[in-house]
Amino acid sequence: MSASEIPAYKNESLSFEERAKDLVSRMTLDEKVSQMIYNAPAIPRLGIPSYNWWNEALHGVARGGTATIFPQAIGLAATFDEDLIYKVAEVISTEARAKYHEAQRKGDRDIYKGLTFWSPNINIFRDPRWGRGQETYGEDPYLTGRLGVAFIKGLQGNDKKYLKAAACAKHFAVHSGPETERHHFNAIVSKKDLFETYLPAFSECVKEAKVEAVMGAYNRVNGEPCCGSETLLKKILREEWKFKGHVVSDCWAICDFHKNHKVTNSAPESAALAVKNGCDLNCGNTYPSLLVAHKEGLIDEKKIDEAVTRLMITRMKLGMFDDQSKVPYSSIPYEMCDCDEHRKFSLEVAKRSMVLLKNENNILPLDKNKIKSIAVIGPNANNREVLKGNYCGTASRYTTVLEGIIETVNEGTRVYYSEGCHLYKEKVEGLAAPKDRFAEAISVAERADVVVMCLGLDPTIEGEEMNNEYGNGDKNDLNLPGLQQELLEAVYSTGKPIILVLLSGSALAISWADEHIPAIIQAWYPGAEGGKAVAGLIFGEFSPSGRLPVTFYRTTEELPDFRDYSMMNRTYRYMQNEALYPFGYGLSYTKFEYGDIDISNTCINAGENLKCSVTVKNVGNWESYEVVQLYLRDVEGSTKLPRWQLKGIKVVYLKPGEEKKVSFLLTPRHMSMINDEGKRILEPGRFEVYIGGSQPDRRSIELTGSQVSKTRFEVWGAAMELEY
Repeated sequence: MSASEIPAYKNESLSFEERAKDLVSRMTLDEKVSQMIYNAPAIPRLGIPSYNWWNEALHGVARGGTATIFPQAIGLAATFDEDLIYKVAEVISTEARAKYHEAQRKGDRDIYKGLTFWSPNINIFRDPRWGRGQETYGEDPYLTGRLGVAFIKGLQGNDKKYLKAAACAKHFAVHSGPETERHHFNAIVSKKDLFETYLPAFSECVKEAKVEAVMGAYNRVNGEPCCGSETLLKKILREEWKFKGHVVSDCWAICDFHKNHKVTNSAPESAALAVKNGCDLNCGNTYPSLLVAHKEGLIDEKKIDEAVTRLMITRMKLGMFDDQSKVPYSSIPYEMCDCDEHRKFSLEVAKRSMVLLKNENNILPLDKNKIKSIAVIGPNANNREVLKGNYCGTASRYTTVLEGIIETVNEGTRVYYSEGCHLYKEKVEGLAAPKDRFAEAISVAERADVVVMCLGLDPTIEGEEMNNEYGNGDKNDLNLPGLQQELLEAVYSTGKPIILVLLSGSALAISWADEHIPAIIQAWYPGAEGGKAVAGLIFGEFSPSGRLPVTFYRTTEELPDFRDYSMMNRTYRYMQNEALYPFGYGLSYTKFEYGDIDISNTCINAGENLKCSVTVKNVGNWESYEVVQLYLRDVEGSTKLPRWQLKGIKVVYLKPGEEKKVSFLLTPRHMSMINDEGKRILEPGRFEVYIGGSQPDRRSIELTGSQVSKTRFEVWGAAMELEY
């Protein structure tokens, strides 16, 4: 067949847009609408195979069988390392391709078998009670943006023509609970908070990372349902940010328009509203009603054409209509999935995610040559679920904390174990009396030289909207659930030294533990190899370097109302009370010193960049990573501003005695502020720069025993508005 006889959509020399438009022009209206549902059927006459758009890759290829499980997203965020997150996403997309092509060879086109991944979740973790906060990169817009961009680039690959996989930034926008109300909730947000906190990470993922897809949220924002919002989807996403990819609804969010939000009266009206405002793909079953909507004049076929064209462009970018020998990723062998190299990397990432919160009198690391017996106690000590986090795949093997400790200690060291208590119930066995494992826990503690207590949450009680006897996915408070606090105090009463390991996807209020327990580790949901990482930290196989991507508050009572989306008194940027453990905080086994900050100029004109650099030296005895953080404070802003904001992260690896110069570039965008009208304004005035291993707040300095370096500069000239 000559080139002129080949249908344009099959002509690989044409652009994807030309090909997609030609393909859509050959479809009937029924066929077009059928392609706008997540489980799109085949159109045999055009050679279009069936395709299920729904796949997940939050911290590993999820829900589709065996794959490497990395630490949950909140744990990845604790690394503060863009390069590491990029490499994690590269591994995920390699396994995604390996699994996809093998499934294709077997004729398996089921859900969770495609190349369109509804990850990452870049919502801001504004309230520690939100169950899905574990899926995010924490509470800070800058950190979330940098890690989101890195993840998307790693997932989508760097080929000039084809995508390795298609990423999706979700949930657009202003979405962070409550889970029980998400199908009818209206998030009221000011323009300032919208553009200062809730949108920046999405903007970066669209403009810088060129994310292929964006998923709308369930809730309304200022009265508009997100998946049909003219403000969010048309004006901001498509017109202002020039987004070219496709938009997908959250699952069964479109039917919420008429059933719960009550902004429409019927399924055809809901479908028409969503498509007219730019939502191309329906995860759900409402879009078949587009046929009725079209018949009733609620939507014209041109809008449907635009949506289907965008969807076909994505499939073409993934190489689904092309000669597979020309698609660079199609030759990735199935053997790459869950291979030794990837599992080892998962362990390294887990180590990097661990945050050492307390280490009184350097009790850690433990010397395994001096320990004859150790007691491992708690509902999370031998709990596989706590390794996984939500939206996870299936590992070929798992190592719990108990198993990791057993593997690590010397031969002959006795490891005692007791569950201690249920995760949240008053007893472990249904017919037993309350506290049925307390006596055993105390008995094993009494026989041990040291106790490791594994407490916290797990993804069966903390996560997406759920219904169980504990709750709905969100936390009612920040306390340890069930009898865990009482168990901790009972074991403490034995007088044995305790290492507390918290496994959770969010912050807990552990003021009693901070006061009484000598060592505390925040281990998150650390992935399939997580138990090895915890044991490695306890016994000094590496120096911890993780930092908190969220604030640990002292009490539940100090939090604003969960339903209040104002940022006032929320997160490190606006909170008024002193944190128990601040955002950006984490201890090391070594010590770092920071020199004076060298800046390119102390006075600059508005619109100019500023270079900052500092020398970091390892003055301790351990080689270790150090997370170097730059915070910027606008001293004279004309509106209410954060006290300071993270504006730079760099991770360095230093041996004892080694030093490195770390440099940052501050741009006008970094120096700008969002005013009450939601405009990005660069104002003249004084600024303060802080660079160190933590925030410059009093509590961080008290906990670390280290100062941060500080300098000042001035911006001269007239105020100017910057592009958002």
